[in-house]
Formats: sequence, C-alpha cells, structure tokens
Amino acid sequence: MKHIKAIISIVLMLLAVVLIVENLAQLSQKLTLQADLYFWEWKTEPMSFYLVIIIVFLLGILIASLYGILERFKLKKEIRIISKKKREKDKELDSLRNLPIVENKIEDMELSEKNQD
Repeated sequence: MKHIKAIISIVLMLLAVVLIVENLAQLSQKLTLQADLYFWEWKTEPMSFYLVIIIVFLLGILIASLYGILERFKLKKEIRIISKKKREKDKELDSLRNLPIVENKIEDMELSEKNQD
C-alpha cells in the first residue's frame, strides 16, 4: 500500500508540474486583490497568479490543520470523560462483587433454628 501511495503522489506531482509548465504564461499574469468594505479598504500589490494559488493552498492547509487539532482535543476530552466513567463503573462493580453473602446465611440460620424447634 505504501508503494501505491508513493506512485500516486509522484504521478500527481508530475501532473502538477506539467500543468504549470504548459500554462506558465497565464499563471505569471499579475493580479491585484482588493477588499472594499464600508469601514475598511484593502488592496495588495500586483502579484503573480501562481503566487495567489500557493497562498490560498497554504491557507487551506492551515485552516484544515487547526480544525483537525481542535477536533482531536475535543475527542481526547470525550475519551477522558468516558474512561473516568468506566473506571467508576468498574470500581462499583468490583465493590458489588466483593459484598459478603451474609443476608442469605442469616435467613438460612433463622430457618434452620425454626425447623429445629
């Protein structure tokens, strides 16, 4: 399976390189990004389109990583809570297993004394 993943990764990278080389002229065109809000205006310096693609890709990786980290912390907390409940239930079960069976013996003794009388 490792080899298949490596081969697929290499093929995808080669495909990306071919697409970049074939479309280098279009990717090198200059873009200016801007945001005009009522209270704030922002404009970037002209930059190449491929640079915009790389920045957006890296931002996507960053956002997905942060989401994954938050999800992992949430799941670890849930595992901790479930483990604590399990330990409590195991402790309760052990205490119930170790209860002496005194009640039945007392009843048996009382019945045997009545039978003897």
